[in-house]
Amino acid sequence: MKKAVPIKPFWYADVVVLPKLITIITTIDKKGKVNAAPYSQFIQYDVMNQNPRVFIGMRKFSHTYQNIAATGEFVVNFPPADFLEDMMETCRFYPEGVNELEHTRFTQIPSQKVAPPSIKECGQIIECKLNKQYELDKIQGHVIGDIVALVFDEELIELGLEERFRKLNLPVGLGDEKRKYFYYGMIDKVEVHELKPPPKNKKMQGEIKTGMPWDKKALQSLKQVPSAIRSMVVEMSEDIVKEEGADKMTYERYMKLIEEYAPPDMMERFEDK
Repeated sequence: MKKAVPIKPFWYADVVVLPKLITIITTIDKKGKVNAAPYSQFIQYDVMNQNPRVFIGMRKFSHTYQNIAATGEFVVNFPPADFLEDMMETCRFYPEGVNELEHTRFTQIPSQKVAPPSIKECGQIIECKLNKQYELDKIQGHVIGDIVALVFDEELIELGLEERFRKLNLPVGLGDEKRKYFYYGMIDKVEVHELKPPPKNKKMQGEIKTGMPWDKKALQSLKQVPSAIRSMVVEMSEDIVKEEGADKMTYERYMKLIEEYAPPDMMERFEDK
């Protein structure tokens, strides 16, 4: 039998189990003093390479939020499970101006494209510049950051994904009790499951619906797009050219869009069978 429970503050951490990655965000204030704090409300915001962005939720009165608002830069560091105690140290409420990293085993190093430092012991690092900040309510603030650099330990770059998982050894936050006892999981098992393309839809093979005129060559090329995602490609392509002020899809513009937004390895995921 299912039963609803009251929705209380911190429901996302001490009521509902929402596994999430743990990050340490490093910032500097206007005087150049370093701050470090852990954040788990971190997700990709724009997955395309033209404008890669991340989203982070935080308290708007936190030193991290205030520093990002003041300087427009921050670094997202992904600590390994071996440094959980050090990560917890950055969670303590030190006074403004205190560099939490000095109370840990972490080593701060210069970042590649922003002023806040990175953490040497983190094999995966994302450097960001502020794109947008907004206040959700009296307590919460959200930050959207433009990714200006993806930085890895050099030995990780050529590894396959499974081996990189193991080398990074990233802990997974599982929640906490009373904002005092924090629980983490370790990645000690990795399973691979293949995502197979959808079955070939014979009805959709010859059917092409568009919302604006397409020239003949562009329509012919559109037929090469797998039927499962054809309507999505049409809608996205037309939205882009409409914003540019065009009222027709030309072959040249369509091919530029395909080159820009749909590399071959992406299209292969949806290949008709």
